[in-house]
Amino acid sequence: MKAIALDGYGGPDALRLIEVPDPKVAPGEVLIRVKAAGVNPVDWKLAEGRLDAIMETRFPLIPGWDVAGVVERVGFDVEEFAPGDEVFGYIRKDIAQLGAYAELVSAHVRMLARKPAALSWEQAAGVPLAGLTAYQAVTRVGVHAGDTVLVHAAAGGVGSLGVQIAAALGARVIGTASPRNHDFVRRLGAEPVAYGDGLAERVGRLAPEGVDAVLDFVGGDAVDVSLGLVHSPERLASIVDPEAVAKGGHYVWVRPDAADLTDLAELVDQGKLTVFVDRVFPLEQAAEAWRLSSQGHTRGKLVLSVTEPQDS
Repeated sequence: MKAIALDGYGGPDALRLIEVPDPKVAPGEVLIRVKAAGVNPVDWKLAEGRLDAIMETRFPLIPGWDVAGVVERVGFDVEEFAPGDEVFGYIRKDIAQLGAYAELVSAHVRMLARKPAALSWEQAAGVPLAGLTAYQAVTRVGVHAGDTVLVHAAAGGVGSLGVQIAAALGARVIGTASPRNHDFVRRLGAEPVAYGDGLAERVGRLAPEGVDAVLDFVGGDAVDVSLGLVHSPERLASIVDPEAVAKGGHYVWVRPDAADLTDLAELVDQGKLTVFVDRVFPLEQAAEAWRLSSQGHTRGKLVLSVTEPQDS
């Protein structure tokens, strides 16, 4: 099969298109014919060696933890899926090596759910990591109807999903974003505010009594600013700043979870959640996708198409 891989730690210039053997399919796993693979900052951070202290990585490394595709073969004990099933998932394995930037990838059933019919392959590939990150952060701080929730980086890949999930639960959402993204944030269901100096005052004008929960998807000084706005630090979660824990909040590192993925698919089917794809690249242009991702200014998701892309 064809795959994008690196022979050692490196950046976009180290990526190359190679031929490798098809993955083996262990008990509990399925083999997926990849239609699209999501691009996430963790992909190039892993490739640069930034996770070397906590993750076993082997080379040649095929990056990619987000996948949407069709089940081609199942392990001998698998009953959850059958060949021909359309699935999507967050396929983070114990050892990073055989990822989704390929024509075929194997994945354990605990990492997969059935693809929502309403989404294109490219949209579905943009959901798992970002959607699970947002969903698990929302769950961690207990967002419920009537809450006022502050979402940092509301126009980003994770933030755009976090806004929709919180709104679907009946919360009022205030979202930080650059002014050029304010109309987009409104369409997501949030009240936009510009980030930067004076953020606390701007949020305070929208929510004079403070906010009930905070979701930090950007880092920087977001946690410190938010501590002066949230009623209790126990209802603050950051996916970027581990220091949130020492300050009374939560640090969320996303986990593969089939049940959570199914919940996200149900929100899609109910018309309460969609994913906005900023740009689709063919597999062989993964390096260009990484360069764009590293700039940090995309609206929604970047995706690699392994087949001809559908309209999103």
